[in-house]
Amino acid sequence: MAVVVDWSPEAIEDLGSIVGYIAKDSRFYAKAVANKILAVAKEIPEHPYIGRIVPEIGDKQIRERFVYSYRLVYKVNEGNILIIAIIHGKRLLENLEGRF
Repeated sequence: MAVVVDWSPEAIEDLGSIVGYIAKDSRFYAKAVANKILAVAKEIPEHPYIGRIVPEIGDKQIRERFVYSYRLVYKVNEGNILIIAIIHGKRLLENLEGRF
């Protein structure tokens, strides 16, 4: 059975905000960052537990992968991966519980 990658509305908004912010200086780099984030998200089903457990949460199902200076936070479910958030590494994690 193929594992599906789903995106929370908030994660989609996060990605849009990141791209918009970077595009103010460089549309080229904004596109490059977006493509890399999407590529990493697409790879997650192959090895979902390769990402580290998010230290602030401590749940083995909530993992993160680093893409440049961003944290791609996701939840491993049976049959799907839910992308929860994309957060700059220097930002504090906000309350993510409402996202899943």
